[in-house]
Amino acid sequence: MILKNPTERVRFFKFAAVGTIGAAIDFGIMNLFVSLVKFPFVIAGTISFICAVMSNFLWNRYWTYPESRSKPLVGQIIQFSVVNAAGLVIRIPILHFGEPTLDNLLTPFSSIERYHQFLSHNITLAVAVGIVMLWNFFVNRYWTYNDIDLV
Repeated sequence: MILKNPTERVRFFKFAAVGTIGAAIDFGIMNLFVSLVKFPFVIAGTISFICAVMSNFLWNRYWTYPESRSKPLVGQIIQFSVVNAAGLVIRIPILHFGEPTLDNLLTPFSSIERYHQFLSHNITLAVAVGIVMLWNFFVNRYWTYNDIDLV
């Protein structure tokens, strides 16, 4: 689909650009909550995820898939939220198990605890964001935005 269809490729790149904005929101809020507010990593990562999802829905509805507005807003946001909730279910174990593992691997390479924690938080979040982005694109394309014909 994406490899052969130029319209779908453009949609994927728009979706990825929206995801980049969402990732900036996600990383920014997570780091703010962990560093300044001292929230636990998984809680901060969950809150940041919700903020990013809200941004992503608006950008995708009005820019990536503007033709999809034939669906009622409430129904579409429910579908988008269900897909992203499933993405959160994928994400939380990655954050929960991946971050401590990576932190333990990085500890011998840095005597500054905050530095390797910062790296392990952000690398783990980047892995989770990448995996969940692929899930979100394909499921949203075929369910949430299925009112758009494949060209």
